[in-house]
Amino acid sequence: MEPVKYSFILAFILLITSCGQADYSPKPRGYFRINFPEKSYHQIPNGCPFQFEIPDYASYNDEGINQQHPCWKNIDFPAFNARLHLSYFPISKESTLAQLTEDARTFAFKHSTKATAIDQSKISIPEHKVHGLQYIIGGNTASNYQFYLTDSSKHYLRGALYFNEKPQLDSIQPVLEFIKADIKQLIHSLEWK
Repeated sequence: MEPVKYSFILAFILLITSCGQADYSPKPRGYFRINFPEKSYHQIPNGCPFQFEIPDYASYNDEGINQQHPCWKNIDFPAFNARLHLSYFPISKESTLAQLTEDARTFAFKHSTKATAIDQSKISIPEHKVHGLQYIIGGNTASNYQFYLTDSSKHYLRGALYFNEKPQLDSIQPVLEFIKADIKQLIHSLEWK
């Protein structure tokens, strides 16, 4: 019986010493680390009356676009599950600049039911004859960034950035800021043909 008595005492001692005062606190919720690629750009060749630069990690395509509008293009960011929709219109009697800019405003403000804020700011690059507005839409909206560009006489280009997932601004904010820098490069490198 001696060995059983000693093993019972040893088990009791281990049980008491193993229940020390540990500090167990809940860990904060974390998000996956996002590794952003190095920024480098290339010029897009196309048959449209405009040209600009896009990042090397994006693709330029027109699949699924209406054939009546051959200069409606998409810029895909596959690593970020995002797409920038571009719509080009020549300014004419049927599509006046006033109508087109009002359409851009309407599209941006359609998000006002979910938006916490919609900030507008002017775009002006006189050396390339590029003028327009950008809309930064706060909150959990389908599109958080939209813009239009024009030379005020012949050309009009509208862009809207969408993520292919349920909108959660706190989750996409770092990616949104990263892609907005690429859109700024597109805007500043835009030239009308």
